[in-house]
Amino acid sequence: GAEELELLERLLGLPGGNKYGVQGERKVPVLQTNNGPGLTGLMTIAAHLVRQARKDQLLGNTAEEKAVVQQWLEYRVTRVNGGSSKEDTRTVLKDLNMHLEDKVYLAGNIFTLADILMYYGLHHIMVDLTVQEKEKYLNVSRWFNHIQHYPGVRQHLSDVVFIKNRLYTNAH
Repeated sequence: GAEELELLERLLGLPGGNKYGVQGERKVPVLQTNNGPGLTGLMTIAAHLVRQARKDQLLGNTAEEKAVVQQWLEYRVTRVNGGSSKEDTRTVLKDLNMHLEDKVYLAGNIFTLADILMYYGLHHIMVDLTVQEKEKYLNVSRWFNHIQHYPGVRQHLSDVVFIKNRLYTNAH
């Protein structure tokens, strides 16, 4: 959580220097603000940083886009962070693969905070996928590869390699 928020700060061009802590056994991120109570939760803090950077378009432009972004941010916290088993991971990849079938980004045709945080949340999973698994979740692979090459997103995270050419054909 805290590391992702620091990546997001840099991506947004914020000066950084925020102090992040974690609370509870689920290690929920906390941001201590100078004025008033601290902010709790990855989504709350991330949305706050986006507004602070005056990049509100990352939260969606229309009411519908905003709702879709919110939906994927909630999915990220409940399913991606909440999931621990191989089965949970497969379900997440299957859900995303179906959703991204006819979309460039999670919220349709615009790059949003949902793409950024889903990318950060899935990075450790994508790094470990086999070539066959990446091909099985082709839409996720296409989306992930696109996001990791989006200016400023990847930063120090390792580049996940996707094979561009098919070495064999799928005979079904």
